[in-house]
Amino acid sequence: MMHADTSSRLQQQIRACRDPIQIMSHIVLGYPSLEENRLVMDQMVAAGVHVIELQIPFSEPIADGPVIAYANQESLRRGFRVEEGLNFIAESVRRYPIPILIMTYVNILMARGVESFIQQSATMGVRGLIVPDLPLEEAGSAMEWCRLHGKGGLDWIHLFTPTSGMDRLEALGRHASGMVYCVARRGVTGQRTDFDPALMDFLNRCRAATTVPLALGFGVRSHTDVQQLIGKVELAVVGTAAIEVHLSQGVEAVGRFFSGLKQAV
Repeated sequence: MMHADTSSRLQQQIRACRDPIQIMSHIVLGYPSLEENRLVMDQMVAAGVHVIELQIPFSEPIADGPVIAYANQESLRRGFRVEEGLNFIAESVRRYPIPILIMTYVNILMARGVESFIQQSATMGVRGLIVPDLPLEEAGSAMEWCRLHGKGGLDWIHLFTPTSGMDRLEALGRHASGMVYCVARRGVTGQRTDFDPALMDFLNRCRAATTVPLALGFGVRSHTDVQQLIGKVELAVVGTAAIEVHLSQGVEAVGRFFSGLKQAV
């Protein structure tokens, strides 16, 4: 197994945190508006969220469940443009002291030029890129551009899935930097995940396949879920549940929601 690149700034920031588990959240840019996004991020950071992934909307978000897919579609319907999203991301990196990641789909990168997109992300100070529809076999150039332009500051974040055998996990693990995003189950985001022995076995296999920090997403919704992940992963990813709280209860409820998750740890 290739040893983790400890020069990664994202990995250093994750390792430096003394909390037993860290919270990572997800925002769809432009939904319901960039102004609301900023207010929600203020609440998240004040409540102690450790990492935020900002999603650049795409018309066919194949990895996303109904809530996040709808947010993508509504953002685009309301006129979201990638350029204003990138400006918002640059502002967020300057505004907040925590790592900011970009999540999107490969068409967005291709439309702007993959190397150009990566270079701009690195220049802005983004700490990682999550592109779920670009597999390892097609990501070689993107990973190399992250190393070249990022110089340790920008990681290409791979996904581990429970359908992958150990050989596949180890192949991904050899290329991992910063962190790995572990997908809790088959399907899309937002559905409830069973925190059962099968999931814990999967996380054990993930741990054996790489030395970089692990984040678990897809269905993490409550403080009970987060507590069950202590000692299993470094980060619990809470996305859909946060969007639902925001839409049903308002901006300030997002802060209370994440404060409650933090109390669990």
